[in-house]
Amino acid sequence: MNEQSANKETVDLSKVEKVLEKYKDVRGAVIPILQKTQAEYGFLPEPVIDYIAQSLNMSAEEIIGVTSFYAQFHLKPRGHHIVKVCCGTACHVKNAKALSSKVREKLKININETTEDKLFTFEEVSCVGACGIAPVVMIDEDVHGEISPDKLNDVLDAYKKSGV
Repeated sequence: MNEQSANKETVDLSKVEKVLEKYKDVRGAVIPILQKTQAEYGFLPEPVIDYIAQSLNMSAEEIIGVTSFYAQFHLKPRGHHIVKVCCGTACHVKNAKALSSKVREKLKININETTEDKLFTFEEVSCVGACGIAPVVMIDEDVHGEISPDKLNDVLDAYKKSGV
């Protein structure tokens, strides 16, 4: 098993080796390799990106270019639950800012941060496509529409109690 150091933690590269083995003869498989690898680690650690780049005869910068172009890839650890506050026009008009404030207050994190326990990551998004039930907060794939800051507080508590 190959291992490399990354910011005081060790990254087990055997997971990415299995993904690379599966795609070794597939031309242009960078995106599925990154998708499957991210599914294994929860994000794409720097040593993993370096290893993928080396294995594909690419530079780490080229891999970073792919990961920064597509919003699905993450270079930092993320929480088990992703809390997305919609800030589109309909939600903005119906006080999405109060929802963002409630998330920051309740979880004690800012936008694009993850709680210490790795349970939640908080994002503001431009639109979730549910304008008819604005304001909207998505947690994972669950849409919570016409939600008030007080109701959001209760919803976050429910996710917190359910844990991982």
